[in-house]
Amino acid sequence: MPVQLVWFKRDLRTHDHAPLCAAAARGPVLPLYVAEPDYWGLPDASGRQWAATAEALRELRGDLARLGQPLVLRTGDVVDALEQLYLQHGLAGLWSHEETGNGWAYARDRRVAAWARDRGIPWHEAPSGGVQRRQRSRNGWAAEWERRMAPAPLAEPALAPLSGLDLGALPSASSLGVAADPCPGRQHGGRRRGERALHSFLAGRGDGYMRGMSSPLSAETRCSRFSVALATGALSLREVVHAVRGARGEGGPVPARDLASLEKRLHWHCHFIQKLESEPEIEFRNVHRGFDGLREADFNREWFGAWQRGETGWPFVDACLRSLQQTGWLNFRMRAMLVSISSYHLWLHWPEPARQLARWFTDYEPGIHYPQVQMQAGVTGINIPRMYNPVKQSQDQDPRGEFIRRWLPELAGVPDDWIHTPWRMGAAQQRRAGLRIGASYPAPVRDHEQAAREARMRLTAWKRSYVEREESRRVFEKHGSRARPPARGRRPAAKDQAPRAAAGRRAAGRIVLSRRAHDGWQAPGTQRARKPGPAPPAHRNARVTTGSRR
Repeated sequence: MPVQLVWFKRDLRTHDHAPLCAAAARGPVLPLYVAEPDYWGLPDASGRQWAATAEALRELRGDLARLGQPLVLRTGDVVDALEQLYLQHGLAGLWSHEETGNGWAYARDRRVAAWARDRGIPWHEAPSGGVQRRQRSRNGWAAEWERRMAPAPLAEPALAPLSGLDLGALPSASSLGVAADPCPGRQHGGRRRGERALHSFLAGRGDGYMRGMSSPLSAETRCSRFSVALATGALSLREVVHAVRGARGEGGPVPARDLASLEKRLHWHCHFIQKLESEPEIEFRNVHRGFDGLREADFNREWFGAWQRGETGWPFVDACLRSLQQTGWLNFRMRAMLVSISSYHLWLHWPEPARQLARWFTDYEPGIHYPQVQMQAGVTGINIPRMYNPVKQSQDQDPRGEFIRRWLPELAGVPDDWIHTPWRMGAAQQRRAGLRIGASYPAPVRDHEQAAREARMRLTAWKRSYVEREESRRVFEKHGSRARPPARGRRPAAKDQAPRAAAGRRAAGRIVLSRRAHDGWQAPGTQRARKPGPAPPAHRNARVTTGSRR
């Protein structure tokens, strides 16, 4: 009987696996995972990610064996592996989930598609979660997401065993060429860990989710903590949606408001991945091309190195960076703050910090990562820039300095009154605290207030000169959320429009700083001479017309 090959990528589970179920209904299944050294050598891949993936693969092999046929493992180029299995066993069909990965994975899938066409092998790709391939408009996206989430998760299929099949071994990180990546607090991968995190959240750990997600102190336990399982596909998004909705219906120990907040973020999970699916180029260039040239020429290597090492001199920022390095995880607000600090206070063009963060995240999801980084860097054209104040965030999210002292032991003796701004202590105070700014702990790389003022002025001047509304509309039509459709009916009168214009929140999706956010603000109706802007990039008027991945 012809063999159906199921290619596992980032869907490492047997539950709710549409390609596996469909293939099993048509004949014997050869389940395959290919560990690709070229992928694991990319600048956004890391040893901690491979470690979590390897743990998920071990569980997957056992789960598939329980169903009748263990996982087949190969190391090398996927097309070479497919060709070898085709020659040895014959393949009647290739089955997989659609993947919204990085640019390398996209190019790899195109090579696989060409190979399958040349061999006359049909490649059946099932949708992954709520991400929609070949989408031309965001209109109706939310309704389609709900339609996909509605059916009950699929049960595991029975598999017929295949004889004479070399199962292969799980490669080590070193054999894949993965660099050493010590991460002692790393989350472990695999379905069992994901299930435990989901069940414990719904059993009561999620009580206080809305209040606790912002501070890194409380977020460690209050956040869902099954992001690694979603990133590797050990849990399907539909399984999680059904579990959360079931808990809401039963009225369990987690308040409905916390469950509703989590479910909202499950929608956003797919919303952001959809951006990369629809426009793969945003991994490499600005979503809004009007921002090309904004920061590229001013990349300060010394400041970037301080940020990488967690030695910016801003204690809360450094604590978040060092925590991320050692655990592979950080709550969303702090992730956004790290990008904001690098983009505004350090004025770093976003791709290199983005790749560094990707390597640190054990739960790295390209489709969420790159759109989020660009949003926080202020180059999407449809989001209000958020410039996080490193001192205010420290005071708000870590008022007693507990998180800071945990990750910056050199500041252990600093009193609470100075823990957020130790550089302001006098020499005698520093000695009593066992601290010496500039020696045992660095001085701030910049004055954060002055850096923020300069960033606001530079961004505002650039936007006025080069960020065109037509391009902002294009971005909004392609990527904007439709969660709140515009109200129908009469157009608002001119007097109704003034407050909205002053607040800088145009429905067309322009990126506009609040006019009170910079020193040049004037009351509506006054005249002001426009200051000359920076030199324009040669391609500022470029238009981008990109389609879906396939």
